[in-house]
Amino acid sequence: MQHDSILFSIFLIFTGAAVLAAIALYARQSLLVAYILLGGLVGPWGLKLVSDAAIIQQIGHIGIIFLLFLLGLNLQPAQLVRMLREAIMVTVVSSLIFGTAGILIGRAFGYSHFESLVIGAVMMFSSTIIGLKLLPTTALHHRHVGQVMISILLLQDILAIGILLFLEGLSHTGMEWQQVASLALSLPLLVIISLLFERFILQRLMQRFDTIQEYIFLTAIGWCLGIAQLAETMGLSYEIGAFIAGVSLATNPIALFIAESFKPLRDFFLIMFFFSLGASFNITIIPGVIIPAVILSSLMLILKPVIFSRLLRQSGESPGLSNEVGVRLGQVSEFSLMIAVLALNAGAIGSRASYLIQATTLITFIVSSYVIMLNYPTPIAVSDRLRKD
Repeated sequence: MQHDSILFSIFLIFTGAAVLAAIALYARQSLLVAYILLGGLVGPWGLKLVSDAAIIQQIGHIGIIFLLFLLGLNLQPAQLVRMLREAIMVTVVSSLIFGTAGILIGRAFGYSHFESLVIGAVMMFSSTIIGLKLLPTTALHHRHVGQVMISILLLQDILAIGILLFLEGLSHTGMEWQQVASLALSLPLLVIISLLFERFILQRLMQRFDTIQEYIFLTAIGWCLGIAQLAETMGLSYEIGAFIAGVSLATNPIALFIAESFKPLRDFFLIMFFFSLGASFNITIIPGVIIPAVILSSLMLILKPVIFSRLLRQSGESPGLSNEVGVRLGQVSEFSLMIAVLALNAGAIGSRASYLIQATTLITFIVSSYVIMLNYPTPIAVSDRLRKD
């Protein structure tokens, strides 16, 4: 058997994850950290049992797509518009504060002006995966905390996608105004197409064959990936397409059944995503960026919960909810990893700045997941009292 085969890689990931997960649970540690450590242990920078982390990362990316689809399934379109309107102030002000802090740290450690701008930009975002993976499903359906988090994360994701598009244009000949206008029209056009297709075709098909669960499950997967691919073709992203696919289906009575059916599939791919985080991280660069990475990650881990909490209180939210949302959003985003790699490939930043962003993101992922699991309900909490799905 070839050690670089997909089958061997999947065997290694899930067998290794099962072993490390058992150890982690006995030691009362985070499962997410176990998956990341497994990637570092057997990946290209560890024992080299998985030589091509890029393939695993691409497969794991499907987990993000399904996560955004499930997120959309829990939101009614009218509710989404109202939530976004309320979250704009919190998102804009917090992004400016986190971005400025990142820029100042970058300049303090000798990074160039543009590198510092990129470092500041990626500090603005919180992790959709950490935020929603560690949020109980009951919070999405019944608690206001889920609605607040979703609205902030969605606005951040849209901003992050804008930066990714800018860097993609920078890596070629630059973005033309015609391209910018085309992208601005793509989003509302995709929403209209999705809503009309769901209303007049998809809904009727599901109502006609709703007793055949296999067909409903298959159609939901096809709908999610189909709209995601259409979004990418239109110049947007798979994530935005999957989210819109979920929102357009949210008014369908069968949406809750689909959401429950998708959870095991989502978790399958998300395990691969967290494995790929560890496998793709080059541990040999740690000595060169460890000091700024520790300082920057510590600043974000402290600053984000405080700023989010204060802004939400000013918006009229209760102290308890504000504190909880602040802690749950107290890390850097997976979009930061994408931006770091794309900016490096485009020649916008050097390898040292890219590694700083990656190290900071990984540190905040690990520490933040611990803090959340020890203090708030999560589906994978080590405490029986806090374990809620």
